[in-house]
Amino acid sequence: MRSVTYSMNVSLDGYIVGPDGDFNWSEPDPEVFRFWIDEIRGVDVHLLGRRLYETMLYWETAAQDPALGAAEQEWAALWNPLPKVVFSTTLSDVQGRRARLASGGLAEEIERLRAEPGEGEIAIGGATLAAAAAAADLIDEYRTMVHPVLLGGGIPFFPRDERRVDLELVETRTFNSKVVHLRHRVAR
Repeated sequence: MRSVTYSMNVSLDGYIVGPDGDFNWSEPDPEVFRFWIDEIRGVDVHLLGRRLYETMLYWETAAQDPALGAAEQEWAALWNPLPKVVFSTTLSDVQGRRARLASGGLAEEIERLRAEPGEGEIAIGGATLAAAAAAADLIDEYRTMVHPVLLGGGIPFFPRDERRVDLELVETRTFNSKVVHLRHRVAR
């Protein structure tokens, strides 16, 4: 069965964006960006909330920019053909290659995707969407790229409910920039 992963940048105090909506603190250096490129290779489909979807639309045309570096070109070449399912209550249509609006609820969509053939991951992006998946116990792995910054508030990476989830540390890596990658599997 295909696993569901939730992977994003996070501040040391647990936020994906600050109280003012800023996330420039999470811009990856070349080593971290290479890690993200390698990670996306294992994804078969990406589920996105509206805000992350709108942020990632940049990559649809980024490859046309002659100033784009080789790593960014490589990312765009991997990201653009990747099937994307967008969950939104405000959008009536989506743009981009291989993007579609979710036709059902999150649990139903994940169940359908897990039943499809393939070995790649079902990746979830966006804290609100991930919180809904976590509440329904649909996430198999949490992957955090912890940046050495305290934001003091904003949108939390982890849902703020009272449900306990036991995790098993699977992998850790410290980058030269002092960013730390943590990969935890949900203990079931």
